[in-house]
Amino acid sequence: MSTNLQSPGRPLRRLPESAVPEGCPAWSGEQVGVWTRAQPPRWVPVRTRFLHLLAVAMVGLIGGFWLVNSRDVPPALAALLPLQLVWTLARPEIVRFSAPLLTLLLAVFGETHDPAIVVGFLAVNTTWAVVEFRLSAGRMQRRWAVSATGGVTALLPEGVGPLRRGRFLIGLGIALAAVGAVFVFLVSGWETAADRREASLMGWFLVGWGFTTLLSGWFARRRAAALRRAPVPVLRVLVREAVNCDLEVFAADDVAALRPLFTVAADESYDDDDDDEDSEEARRLSSEEMDALLDSIENDEGDDEQPGPLREAVLYGAPYEGAEIVIVSAPEDAEDAEDAESAEGAEGAEGAEGEGSADEELVVESSSDPVRVLSERAVRRRVAAEKTRVARVAAFADRREAAALLTAKSLGSGAVRRWRAGWLDWAICLLGMLWAAVLILTEDTGGWRYVPGAFVGLVGVVVLPGMAAWRVTADRDGLWFNGTLRARHIEWDHIMTVKCEGGMLKVDSRRARFGGAWMTHAPRWARLERRFGLIHPYERAAAEITAMWNDPALRPTEVIGERERGRALWPLGVVLGLLWVAALVFVP
Repeated sequence: MSTNLQSPGRPLRRLPESAVPEGCPAWSGEQVGVWTRAQPPRWVPVRTRFLHLLAVAMVGLIGGFWLVNSRDVPPALAALLPLQLVWTLARPEIVRFSAPLLTLLLAVFGETHDPAIVVGFLAVNTTWAVVEFRLSAGRMQRRWAVSATGGVTALLPEGVGPLRRGRFLIGLGIALAAVGAVFVFLVSGWETAADRREASLMGWFLVGWGFTTLLSGWFARRRAAALRRAPVPVLRVLVREAVNCDLEVFAADDVAALRPLFTVAADESYDDDDDDEDSEEARRLSSEEMDALLDSIENDEGDDEQPGPLREAVLYGAPYEGAEIVIVSAPEDAEDAEDAESAEGAEGAEGAEGEGSADEELVVESSSDPVRVLSERAVRRRVAAEKTRVARVAAFADRREAAALLTAKSLGSGAVRRWRAGWLDWAICLLGMLWAAVLILTEDTGGWRYVPGAFVGLVGVVVLPGMAAWRVTADRDGLWFNGTLRARHIEWDHIMTVKCEGGMLKVDSRRARFGGAWMTHAPRWARLERRFGLIHPYERAAAEITAMWNDPALRPTEVIGERERGRALWPLGVVLGLLWVAALVFVP
């Protein structure tokens, strides 16, 4: 049996032959090579994240503010500048229509010898060229993928489930466009002309962003629906679940998982009726069965930092940048895979019944995000990031062992134990407040600074009190956590998770009424900690809580009163909010 070389000892999960469409070819060899080489040049942006979109949108908005204030361009037209940058990264199909329109607008509102207009012409035509490179590469990749199938097509399996793709994006796009339209209507009555134009620009930009989101949802839904209407190209590949829970797709002969071709976020298909059945089954679980399930989840948490096993799969749909696909693969669990193979062997004896049994063990997943192709440079970056992550995990493990050794000497007195925010948490909060003050209060933008100021202030009021004044108290009955409105409590026997991952301290309960995991974050540098023999406060807290959780003899013997369980944090939030409002109003 083949083995994934990056995960020694983890066998390749086999796919029952009954799940493979007749004549379905393996995607491997030179066919994969020509598909991989049919990519846009490395200077063409393809894989973009939401933060990238926000960054280019902010740059475009600065240019839009300059247009409405210095060139008297109508806000609705000036909003096309930031939207053009967003479309170049997120929706290149729109640029084919927006680029000619922007070129015409620059010719109408600008002067021939104006340097700004010349720069605008160059920028618009550059985005147009970038988009054409990207779209033509996608078409070429689709052709090579279809060519690799040899004309073999198949209908999607019955377990693919109903079409859900695009619902959320369509609803979100409609909501954003409506909010932007209302904002444009409300600011039309503002007295100050400059503020009115800038606010109107933001409103039109929000309308455009909503339109972009709506169009993204419509494109995704249309492409996903096309897979269901008629037979689609099929290819045999290898897949595995990455550390970030996306699916990595490899060539059929890449059993060592050396070169992922593309990644895609996928959800396992299910019917609407399955939700009701699953919830009803969950309600019937006894408390013992639920505890056993939570224990299995807790024991499996250590495997989250490595990719899943390599599995055989059938890819429905031609893969290319931005495509929608369906993947039918072998199950990850070894026992399920063995059951699937046994069901396949029983197929010859039981005929159609055997085939149905094998199908029941398959994993059918539909893309929940477009296909993202990996270039050679992207693969090298992923390999480097993986090596860095492994080194960081090893360094953190060393510090965790050091913290555990110190814990054995500090516990056992029976006294109440407390952990609270320290100088590191306060320093981060102070730096965050200074950054917000410099960013917002030093900008001479009139009344317009109240919009980003209100947003930054709201985030600070919600986040900073928990970072600067968190406290965890351990007594005989369990752990107490101070919160925004009240203290939360976990009994010792109800603790499910206590861990320090990087700069995050996390504690969670088995009981749903706890209201979600308690977490706090702070930066850390494992190399410096190891070099100077330091132990991060979060690592020490996690080690001490874990020791008391595992050994009742180390737990406190006292019970604390209600006032000692942790004061509510909302008064601190109110004070911070009032100080921020005063700064926005009175600082010139």
